[in-house]
Amino acid sequence: MSGKQSDGRMFPVLQDKTFLLCVGAAKCATSWLYDYLGSKPEVTVSPLKEVHFFDARYPVNALGDADEFAMTRLVFHLQQAGGAAANLKDRPTFQASVDRARMIYDDSAYFAHFARLCTNETTCCCDLTPAYSAIGAEGFHFVRDFFASQDSNLKLLFLMRDPVDRFWSQLRHMQQMNPDRDVIGNWRNAITSPALLARADYRGLVTTLDRIFPREKLLYLFYEAMFETDHALRDLCSFAELPFSPGVPMRVRNETTFKAAIPARVQAALLHTLRPQYEFCRERFGARIPETWLS
Repeated sequence: MSGKQSDGRMFPVLQDKTFLLCVGAAKCATSWLYDYLGSKPEVTVSPLKEVHFFDARYPVNALGDADEFAMTRLVFHLQQAGGAAANLKDRPTFQASVDRARMIYDDSAYFAHFARLCTNETTCCCDLTPAYSAIGAEGFHFVRDFFASQDSNLKLLFLMRDPVDRFWSQLRHMQQMNPDRDVIGNWRNAITSPALLARADYRGLVTTLDRIFPREKLLYLFYEAMFETDHALRDLCSFAELPFSPGVPMRVRNETTFKAAIPARVQAALLHTLRPQYEFCRERFGARIPETWLS
């Protein structure tokens, strides 16, 4: 946190609103959920989808430098054809990129970003950044105190998916994004990576959230249940104090296009590594665990 400054400003427009923070997990349909929530007139989401504010401050398990990426994105917008000032006026993603760059040195810019985006219809602001699952207890203590500084009605959502399926999906996504690194071929290194294992540590994250936040501020949902019935979405809308509307499961966003069936030896190795996660979830969530989970 050194070098970060905040001017201590309050943003009254946020104080009567719910702030839904989706803290993971990666490859659990958060992009689909972003579209679903963003389609509601009562919900304000960032044009960036993933703001990467808290993981930039607690980057011990980061998979990249979120602040450097924010600067790269801002340079991209500045270099587009046409006048930069005219583009800034017309492009919400450009405006959001300016906001995100300011967050590098000014914590209050996070709240200013969402306050700027709110409309008269907004009752809920959402930040859906799966990388927040890896910020650790220190990071979540900061989250709690940071939102308390605004008297915000903070609520946290954590989406879970079959641990082995989710991990393999993330490896495929990483292979797609970095084809020269042969992530799939080096899967043994991947399943011992602290950063990747932090994202697979349901036990660590759930127990941390349970310890730091009141139960009524937390919602745990399962990826598989999002598309089976409307119960999960109804629970989410009730939790966020939003009117329910049906989802559109066939509208997939950010789908991993690199397809590869998981080899038996990789599945066995992942199951061995992640067995404590299955055991924890069975104990913590009982019959709520989808029947399709491997263990």
